[in-house]
Amino acid sequence: MLEKGQIKEVEIIDLNYTGKGVAKIDNFVVFIENAIEGDLVEIEIIEKKKNFAIGKISKIIKASKNRIEPSCEYFYDCGGCQLMHMDYNAQLVYKKNRVISEFKRASVNMEKLSVNDTIGMENPFKYRNKTAFSVAKIKNQVAIGPYEDGTYSTVDIMGCMIQSEEANKAVRCFKKLMVKYNIESYNKKTGTGTVKHIVIRNNIQNELMFIIVTSKYDFPNKDSIVNDLKSQVKEIKTIVQNINSKNTNIVMGYRNITLFGDGTITDSIKDLTFSISPETFFQVNSQQTEKLFDTAIEYANLNKDDICFDIYCGIGTISLMAAKYVKKVYGVEIVEQSVVNAKENAKSNHISNVEFLYGSAEKILPELYNKSIIANVVIVDPPRKGCEKEVIDSIINMAPERIVYVSCNPSTLARDVKLLELGGYHLVKIQPVDMFPWTYHVETVLLMEKKEVEIQDSNDL
Repeated sequence: MLEKGQIKEVEIIDLNYTGKGVAKIDNFVVFIENAIEGDLVEIEIIEKKKNFAIGKISKIIKASKNRIEPSCEYFYDCGGCQLMHMDYNAQLVYKKNRVISEFKRASVNMEKLSVNDTIGMENPFKYRNKTAFSVAKIKNQVAIGPYEDGTYSTVDIMGCMIQSEEANKAVRCFKKLMVKYNIESYNKKTGTGTVKHIVIRNNIQNELMFIIVTSKYDFPNKDSIVNDLKSQVKEIKTIVQNINSKNTNIVMGYRNITLFGDGTITDSIKDLTFSISPETFFQVNSQQTEKLFDTAIEYANLNKDDICFDIYCGIGTISLMAAKYVKKVYGVEIVEQSVVNAKENAKSNHISNVEFLYGSAEKILPELYNKSIIANVVIVDPPRKGCEKEVIDSIINMAPERIVYVSCNPSTLARDVKLLELGGYHLVKIQPVDMFPWTYHVETVLLMEKKEVEIQDSNDL
């Protein structure tokens, strides 16, 4: 019987969906952090549950051929990356297999269909264009960085290898200014202090939006901090104060105050430009976004007579890319500021055959259907929770010829694909894209087409 505190020698036979190593002891599953497939390790059982146990590596007896030395000094403390001890090409294989296993678990019909190899990056560093760090006090010192894995404890870092050096410079500068002007970090336990988080957004020119998340409107020396930041980090084009008065783990609140610049930055995808506000969604990996969206547009196989719906359209990135090929695009988005940005983006890019609608997709889609506005091509790019059941039902009722689904969560993707399959669609292509190197996350774009209805010969009736 496996018990807490036992020492065992195990071979890692797989990785689970969060990148933890999987071993079996007398057919009982054990998950081990920082272990990868092929490792032979000595572990200590640190937790025992009904159906699985959790182990901690005490010694690596024989390293997997895919194990590498992490290039980041904070890897074993930081919760931002989970696979920096794993060869990058092996990560791409793991992510492809994640998609396959989720589809098999959901009993999706993949007969005669293979998942394409994951599209990776040539240089998988400094790719993030948005990073959120917590701000805390550790041993009376200002600490800024990501959370420790599995906790809400801040890991104090001097720089992050997956964000730009310009963003790292801005973080270091802000930390010094907090000390200089005696600005208190927020304390979750006492509910006191001012600065809770910082969020940095950068475009492909590495121009920065610097967001200071505070617990209240007023904080001392605000003007001095803004002046010092913009003079010491020339790449900063706008500074925004975001007020989050609630004592929660949610990073940003709903009120923004522009302290410098116009409160937005402009980024581009191919020949299109996009205005980005503090709270609007934009893919975090600019290089891979082009590959992802190129694949989505290719799969959609658009033509000049098509009516296209872009559901969960955000600031209109895919909508505007699709618009040049089709008769009309309708973009649907529940975040009001994103719809504002999307309309601005359509105007600035001189695109007139797009209409952006504010509201929940499960409400807007039936309204469009009742007005006889029906798409023959639907593109969906939902959040991690996937599509609402009402959205899936509306798509099935509308019966578009093609559905292109972009997803950051293979589990909810597989669930929704199964529902669409039951509604008369079949899978045609599946393409994983590595938007998040060194993590277990994987983006997937796939194509589904309406099944042809078999018509019985009159002689058979």
